[in-house]
Amino acid sequence: MLAQYGSEFALIAVAHLLAVISPGPDFLMTVRQSVRFGFRTGSITAVGIGTGILVHVFYTVLGIAILLRDNPQLFQLVRYAGAAYLLWLGWKCLHSGAMATMDVSGNGGDMPSSLQAFRTGFLTNALNPKATLFFLALFTSIVSRSTPWPVQLAYGLWMLVVTALWFVLVAWVMVRPPVRAMFLRAGVWFDRILGVLLWLLAARLIWH
Repeated sequence: MLAQYGSEFALIAVAHLLAVISPGPDFLMTVRQSVRFGFRTGSITAVGIGTGILVHVFYTVLGIAILLRDNPQLFQLVRYAGAAYLLWLGWKCLHSGAMATMDVSGNGGDMPSSLQAFRTGFLTNALNPKATLFFLALFTSIVSRSTPWPVQLAYGLWMLVVTALWFVLVAWVMVRPPVRAMFLRAGVWFDRILGVLLWLLAARLIWH
């Protein structure tokens, strides 16, 4: 069925790839989880980020995207929810313990469970207003209204897989011994810098 919508799919695939590789909250959380806790936790976080895309796909297919587009106040609520989550993540980074106490295998005392790592990635993407804006633009300007919803869901599954694979790659790079050792030497300052960056992203969402 996708062959019939080849040109539409190609535009979506290129636009999504450019969006997913641009730095943002998803990238920062993958870096943080991978450096602090190791490849397994970073990869599970990456899968959570990819799965979070389905939230945006479902509300777009259901037509809620049009409601968000035509109701600025409703979209503001979504934006503020995303900003609040970024502020909370930033607070966690700023108040975390020094990474210098961990060994290279990522055995920290506050190692998250698989569910916690997945949830962190999932919520980071699902509550990301940048992703909301992207899907609003994508499904109202590129995807035709005549495109069947199973095809639109297939687009979403493609983006899920590509997103997860990209951030798994990011996690793999971050846990390479020279790269990870460099961040670990920064100790607590690494988390503090990430926390400040997350707060800056939240501030940008609130005021712009």
